[in-house]
Amino acid sequence: MGFTLAVALLALGLLVWEVAAPDLVMMGALIALGATGVLTPRETFSGFANPAVAMVGVLFMFSAAMRETGALDMTLGRFLSRSRTAFAGTLRIVFPVSALSGFLNNAPIVAMMTPSVIDWARRNALSPSRFLIPLSYASILGSTLTIIGTSNNLIVQGLIDDAGMPPLGFFELAGVGIPVLLAGLIYLVFVAPRLLPNRSDPGDAFDKRRREYVTTMVVRDICPLVGQTVEEAGLRHLPGLFLVEIERRGRILTPVAPEEAIESEDRLVFAGVVSTIVDLQRIRGLVPLAEGTPEDREADGPERFNRRLVEAVVSVSSPLVGRSIRESNFRSAYDAAVIAVHRNAERVPGKIGEIVLQPGDTLLMQCAPEFIQHHHDSADFYLASELPGTEQPRFDRAWVALLVLGGLILSVSTGLLPITLGGFVAVAVLIATRCITATKARQSVQWNVLIVIACGLGIASAMEKTGAAAAVASLLVSFLRDVGPFGALLAIYILCVVLAEFLQHSAAVAMMFPIAVATANQVGSDPRPFVIAVAIACTCCFASPVAYQTHLIVYGAGGYRFRDFVRVGLPLNAICLVVAVAVIPRIWAF
Repeated sequence: MGFTLAVALLALGLLVWEVAAPDLVMMGALIALGATGVLTPRETFSGFANPAVAMVGVLFMFSAAMRETGALDMTLGRFLSRSRTAFAGTLRIVFPVSALSGFLNNAPIVAMMTPSVIDWARRNALSPSRFLIPLSYASILGSTLTIIGTSNNLIVQGLIDDAGMPPLGFFELAGVGIPVLLAGLIYLVFVAPRLLPNRSDPGDAFDKRRREYVTTMVVRDICPLVGQTVEEAGLRHLPGLFLVEIERRGRILTPVAPEEAIESEDRLVFAGVVSTIVDLQRIRGLVPLAEGTPEDREADGPERFNRRLVEAVVSVSSPLVGRSIRESNFRSAYDAAVIAVHRNAERVPGKIGEIVLQPGDTLLMQCAPEFIQHHHDSADFYLASELPGTEQPRFDRAWVALLVLGGLILSVSTGLLPITLGGFVAVAVLIATRCITATKARQSVQWNVLIVIACGLGIASAMEKTGAAAAVASLLVSFLRDVGPFGALLAIYILCVVLAEFLQHSAAVAMMFPIAVATANQVGSDPRPFVIAVAIACTCCFASPVAYQTHLIVYGAGGYRFRDFVRVGLPLNAICLVVAVAVIPRIWAF
């Protein structure tokens, strides 16, 4: 028991001081317990066979499929784009994000929404720092609604199964999750804006790509911008990009009035930085026009989903020098389509196909994924590099991904399929329907997170087996001898929050679960309310940017400082604590 406690405390210290990565620390602690005989070989690696670990991996794959198909863009992104004020923007961020986070891993949702929120804030002359912390907090609050909302809930489910307790129902946590969510959202909408910083976008000062291009985007029938005015579509104040003119049925509309309505088959001529052009080509039905020819509609074909945006510099010895893009038969020669040209720190106007190339010209192209591999060392180009984030979402598969998500929720909540089996069936359907490739599904899994969870389950088993958890619980109860089950529940909740604020939250769950169960036994209470408190407390941690992965995603993007999270997060921690501790005993009696 003493050795197990020493190993757990040492791991705790290494995690707090960030001596090594969390997965290495947890693996080292687990191996130490196994090598010294505290755990048998089977017990040492039993966490890796726990269904909860497999389900967390499935959630990573599922969230990646939602991102690949553009389902998040079509739901959350479109909902946000219609807002024009800070208050409306906050409402349209926190409510849908929190609802969706109950059914998908929140880290991919925040990663997907962060660029959209920044772009929306720029277009409306607002600071992104006013919205990114609420985005992260809302995703965490929403994850308390279901058993698959966060990895913490799945870990608790796995530990409950190991302890022989009745399993959690799919929506069981919603009994406390809904009050916590509503109280948190009220705080985020009405109180947090007064505490959030109003800083300029760090990207404005450090723009990595100042090369400017002129490019033409064609509006297809399926584009959501059809019927909207330029102002409503958010095209009037694009960061680093200017709508020069609209070509419509042979007429040129310039200058473009903000009240001008966008029509199908309009050609929008933009001038500006490449980063915003990358964002434009991710809008469904808005496709780059290559070589400026009316009959050229390759970008509409199914192969466009495999295309990437690449920049390449024309070399002196290139056969392209002195020839126009159309004359060089560029597309056939390189399996790529030029959509813009940059020359000598200036934009090159005119129709793409008629531009005569010169040495040093930078070409912005739509290419097959193999372009970099085939032409990285080609004498035709000095440099060829793929722009990040340029993959086209499979919008034609978005409805399939949403239907599969609905089917998963229905089958699991009604008990038709066990949660882990249902998750794997759903991912198999997503791969079979080409919502995501098997390769990308594997790549989407964050294996370091799974290692932390599996090792944490093993350490929790050692603490229970050796009596270390009971010893800690006994010590805790000795300080709370006269407060009864309610006081013990409050103490467990606070201890969970403190640990989760400084540790990897999954590790905090694994360490606190056996302590919570032992504490419940010591005070003569049903362990269920204490287990629920662990799940909620280790999730609702908002005062430290290192407490949760979503906080780290928005930390740098919003230009935040550590004290920003403390100032905004501590009151939210207190609100969640009061609501949870008041509600839990009413639903799960002591």
